[in-house]
Amino acid sequence: MVMHRFANPARFLRFATVAMPWFAAAAIVCIAAGLWFALVASPADYQQGETVRIMYVHVPSAWMALLVYTVVAGGSISALVWKHPLGEIVARAAAPIGAAFTLICLITGSLWGKPMWGAWWVWDARLTSVLVLFFLYLGYMALLGAFDDPVRGGRAASILAIVGLVNVPIIKWSVDWWNTLHQPASVARMDGPAIHSSMLTPLLLMAAGFGFYFAALLMLRVRAEIMTRRVRALRLAAMEAEA
Repeated sequence: MVMHRFANPARFLRFATVAMPWFAAAAIVCIAAGLWFALVASPADYQQGETVRIMYVHVPSAWMALLVYTVVAGGSISALVWKHPLGEIVARAAAPIGAAFTLICLITGSLWGKPMWGAWWVWDARLTSVLVLFFLYLGYMALLGAFDDPVRGGRAASILAIVGLVNVPIIKWSVDWWNTLHQPASVARMDGPAIHSSMLTPLLLMAAGFGFYFAALLMLRVRAEIMTRRVRALRLAAMEAEA
């Protein structure tokens, strides 16, 4: 019911005006603290050496890539099923951010994989499914502008986003379902995290910072999209009045 309340654009704008500066400030604090712990306080790994520090950007980026795609799919479902006016706007605004997180994940994964596996890229189940996720983001954004009618473009993109949601659990459980080079989960485990607190602390701080950054940037982009649509509607109304 809370999400239904904020599906109203005017109500969302009021909330975003208050919340966005706080989210931005929290992102700066968490990322600054996370980088200090990651680069200064956290020790080098006994096997990976200094290369392990890539993890503090790679892993949170991977988490955010999945989270943001879930937001895109959720907004698409909201737009198609419940006709919420904000659903498609949120999905449109989130997609480029998610694509950027996914690209960062892929690049840092390659930088991490080279010294660990001896190759920049392997057709590992986890890596391949994340690459598919990146293409889903690109496909969604391409479909938005592929039609003369923006309504048709939005509907086609929403359908793709919803269908692509099946890739999210595949990415999550790929290391358990298939024999892959990628290491299994070491944080979200039933028996607790498998990494030391000196490494877990910067990892969680960076993840929180990325999350707050996403929230702030999403609100900024949604607000800009709402304002753009309002200006477009006013211009259309003025043109019709003149005609």
